Amino acid sequence: MVAFVAVIITDILLLHGKSVRFTCVRSTSRLLSLGNENEVIIRVKSMALIPLSLEVIDELPYQLQRRDFAENIRLSAGGKEQLVYTVRPLVRGQYNFGKIHLFATSVIGLVQRRISFDLEENVAVYPSIIDMKKYELKAAMSVTSNFGIKKIRRIGHSYEFEQIKEYTIGDDYKSMNWKATSRAYKLMVNSYTDEKAQQVYCLIDKSRYMKMPFNGLSLLDYSVNSSLVITNTSLQKQDKAGLITFSDSIGSIIKADRSRSQLKKILEALYREEESRLDANYEKMYTVLRRTLRGRSLIFLFTNFESVHSLERVLPVLRKINKLHLLVVVVFENKELINYYSAEKKTLKDIYYKTIAHKIASDREQITNELSHYGIQHIFTRPENLSINAINKYLELKSRGMI
Repeated sequence: MVAFVAVIITDILLLHGKSVRFTCVRSTSRLLSLGNENEVIIRVKSMALIPLSLEVIDELPYQLQRRDFAENIRLSAGGKEQLVYTVRPLVRGQYNFGKIHLFATSVIGLVQRRISFDLEENVAVYPSIIDMKKYELKAAMSVTSNFGIKKIRRIGHSYEFEQIKEYTIGDDYKSMNWKATSRAYKLMVNSYTDEKAQQVYCLIDKSRYMKMPFNGLSLLDYSVNSSLVITNTSLQKQDKAGLITFSDSIGSIIKADRSRSQLKKILEALYREEESRLDANYEKMYTVLRRTLRGRSLIFLFTNFESVHSLERVLPVLRKINKLHLLVVVVFENKELINYYSAEKKTLKDIYYKTIAHKIASDREQITNELSHYGIQHIFTRPENLSINAINKYLELKSRGMI
């Protein structure tokens, strides 16, 4: 017993010696991206003269719902270590990181010493800036085969004239400029670029149907992330980007522009959007569109039709919008439903649920058929593929000269 007490006292003296000091720093991004894995880095440095084992506990924001976070590291005498972990926020807003606690243990291992660092900080979770930057380079070229972006054959000549240049192999002979050819005594062709300064609007339905969750994010969150990607892509293409949100009432209205501050305006507006508990008022939305939009625009409508009947109720409004503008309606595919009704069922209850699931999935196909019948463009996509499919559609319509 005396020996045991002596060992404990020795362990206490080792851990509470004057040299046993630490520095600890947490590094996070200035803004966290919604739905993405965001890196958090903790750097720990020891001034102790002995090696120590540390259990690191970071007080994470309550929105992350992680109460068991703990990581173990080992520091040599005077050593330093870097701990990297990721967080995936599923809600926009302010996240508060609290204290960092270090529980130090010597080689004896009978006593623990707690050292706490007051490193509280607030970090805002915004629509996915990570996705925006990821797709920015991929959309820099109008035609690419990487990362799911389709190759689009350019047709028509709905482009802006750029310059007259000397003919090279591969140039379209229909663009031949015969007057310039006769003056220069060599073949000359007209060069065109995509028509610029076109208006691209993201129209987001915030009604209760957009609360449906997939992989932790609601359909509204997927729409918000995708709208930011489309906004950035269209601005990169020198088009004008705008935003309108609505539910039972009108939310944000940002007129299409391509100024330097436009991306920030739309980002801040998307950050504040929340789902409504009521149904969407499409008639009021149409009235605002007529009053706000000047000239033909490309409109991406992010909404969620639960049934063919829900589409039929608003179809007259969609047809009127499509006559004035180029409308693209997003129709979400429910992967879980497809997997459910594809699996084998044994009980009568399961067969009943399978029939309902098959009916809902069939309604989705009928909705896309109805939209096609009236000449309304649509994107039929799973929520996780929304951004890349929206970029595909934008590039396709632009290359075909439809806007």
